[in-house]
Amino acid sequence: MAVTGRVFACIAVFAFVSSCYAQSWPVRPVRIVVPAAPGGPADVMARILAQKLSESLERQFVVENRPGAAGNIAMAQVAKTAPDGYTVLVTTSAYMVNPVLYANAGYDPFKDFAPVTVAAATPNVLVVHPAVAAKTVQELLALVNANRGKFSYAHPGTGTTPHLSGELFRLSFNLDIINVPFNGAGPALASVVGNQTPVAFVALAGATPHLKSGAIRALAVTGARRAATLPDVQTMAEAGAKNQESETMLGVLLPAGTPREIVGRLHREIVRVVAQADVKERLGALGFEPVANTPEEFAAYIQAEVNKWSKVIRDANIKVE
Repeated sequence: MAVTGRVFACIAVFAFVSSCYAQSWPVRPVRIVVPAAPGGPADVMARILAQKLSESLERQFVVENRPGAAGNIAMAQVAKTAPDGYTVLVTTSAYMVNPVLYANAGYDPFKDFAPVTVAAATPNVLVVHPAVAAKTVQELLALVNANRGKFSYAHPGTGTTPHLSGELFRLSFNLDIINVPFNGAGPALASVVGNQTPVAFVALAGATPHLKSGAIRALAVTGARRAATLPDVQTMAEAGAKNQESETMLGVLLPAGTPREIVGRLHREIVRVVAQADVKERLGALGFEPVANTPEEFAAYIQAEVNKWSKVIRDANIKVE
């Protein structure tokens, strides 16, 4: 009994020390790793968080860009860092897609990280050149089916969520339509504006200026609800195309094993940050809306996204070079 008592006492002391350590976090600078080059949405989100968290927690948060291998190298490196709260990952939906798309992404999306929150997200949007006769999703389906093999759709690259959105759409409605990959959203949109590819699936942010100018026309957004920047554009479900939800998220994660108190504190701070008016404005300019869900909700989201895109990647036989 005495031995058992000492064991419980040691456990209690360890738990107390861990709790105190977590409550004092951070006591030194924190790295925010972005597995992409500067300038993209994840980088912008990371820099917003770095600035705001440095102010509120009175410790320096430093953004570190590590592009390469579609983000796999950086995410694998972060997965192996000490779970002490001093290395934070800010990434996109590639986090859920890459382990399915690549034979060895270098990390396990379920075991190697502690989800903190989806800070913000943006839907994809189905757009067409104004010369396309279809004004609705249903009209586009009828047009493509009447001209099998003659239509193509542009997207920003193999394995991106717009590409997967397009393949989900194609598979769901058994469409004979050719997917045309580009190296980024800019070239994909330029192809639609020039009517080289009459249809495209792209992230909302990049498409918005072209939509406002009338250079392209939106048929539907792929979000569960209408986008704040395009309130008159239906969701795919409203347009009669159900189960087409997809988005690009900006997620925050920590290495697995990070104390729950640190995960919880970082979550609370991010919830506070993305609720601020100036942050909402900066995210809105990118086409993103704040989400700030709980760690448990983010974990369930990761599972659902991996399951969904695994099926699309397998059924569409998507492969990376």
